[in-house]
Amino acid sequence: MVSDKTTTAKVKVKKETAPKVAIKVSKDSAEAPDRFKMRVRVSAYEHKILDASVRQIMDTAGRYDAVVEGPIPLPTGIKKYTVNRSSFIDKNAREQFEMRIHRRLIDIINPSQKVIESLTNLSLPSGVNVDVKMM
Repeated sequence: MVSDKTTTAKVKVKKETAPKVAIKVSKDSAEAPDRFKMRVRVSAYEHKILDASVRQIMDTAGRYDAVVEGPIPLPTGIKKYTVNRSSFIDKNAREQFEMRIHRRLIDIINPSQKVIESLTNLSLPSGVNVDVKMM
């Protein structure tokens, strides 16, 4: 049987000071980034519809030779609700429901105008929420 007791020891560590280095940032590199990124967040309640719409977005971006990173699965949001089963007598009888929100992330690097236009004209199934952000 393994005991839950753990032992700790105090150790003294000398902190070494790193030499200070001055970094100069030129105005040209700060004002004009050489990479633009279009971040597309897609969310839905059903994962099958979500995967189909993500595949449709990827095919549309690939048709115009865009560099695509993803789809990256994001954590599934779960909303739980507890409701009384009856309105008057049985206070202890309850039902529990949950809604799962599935999310995916797609990054399109240096999108051309044709890619942006084709993605805005894309028709996706109902229940799919698409958020587009230019970075």
